[in-house]
Amino acid sequence: MHSTKQKMLFFSSTASSPIVELRQYQLLPSQNTSYLTSTIQSSHLRKTLPLSFFGFPETGALSLNTAVHLYHYENGQKQRLEQRAKLARNPEWKEYLSQVKSCMISQSSGIFLEAPLVHDFQEVLGLASIQDTESDTCSSTKSIIEMRKYQLQLGYDTVPNFLSIYSQALPSKLTTAHPSTQLISVLISDITNLNVVYEIWKHGDDQVCGMESMECSRVASRSAKEWRVGIGEIARLSVGFESSVLRPTVFSPLR
Repeated sequence: MHSTKQKMLFFSSTASSPIVELRQYQLLPSQNTSYLTSTIQSSHLRKTLPLSFFGFPETGALSLNTAVHLYHYENGQKQRLEQRAKLARNPEWKEYLSQVKSCMISQSSGIFLEAPLVHDFQEVLGLASIQDTESDTCSSTKSIIEMRKYQLQLGYDTVPNFLSIYSQALPSKLTTAHPSTQLISVLISDITNLNVVYEIWKHGDDQVCGMESMECSRVASRSAKEWRVGIGEIARLSVGFESSVLRPTVFSPLR
């Protein structure tokens, strides 16, 4: 199911290795609707970047009225710089920015790497397989995206230890999860706050409510012995944990 933990002992980005960018824009509550309307209308421009997800928090640790978006750059920082520079020169994009800049309070960007286990586990989808998906803006979905954030202790060995424990415990959680629950990715911080890990889960589908699916999976995981043991060990490596539920926009590839 997965390879040995030797692959997880060291990893870092290079100029051309795949990266994931997490961008978060805090909006003025009074301007949320205006921002979303303009952003939907110009979504074809944003999709010239390798967009994987775009959505807004519904509940949890993340502040409401925050636009959360993920991009998977298969060819790393070089691709990111080239594609963002090209988009910045687009007159339509410049017009869009002139419409939405006043809606924003703050913007943040962080660079992450997908953990090796994303490729080792067949059950984990990975963001690379999502970015080219065409979303049907006419269809409705009951799904939600759950972002689970671990702030780990500082130290060179902390993240590799986390990944080793997590990889051993994960199969038991995947086995007990609701059929509509899927682990999309596990992200490790590279250029942002150090030793941060995100789990990205999708719950629900066109037929099943995402909140219901998430709760079923959470309850079921408590009976997964290996997962319970693993989380206990991970807790000793952690200094904080947060969970947030996000609703995808109609143009989000992951939805």
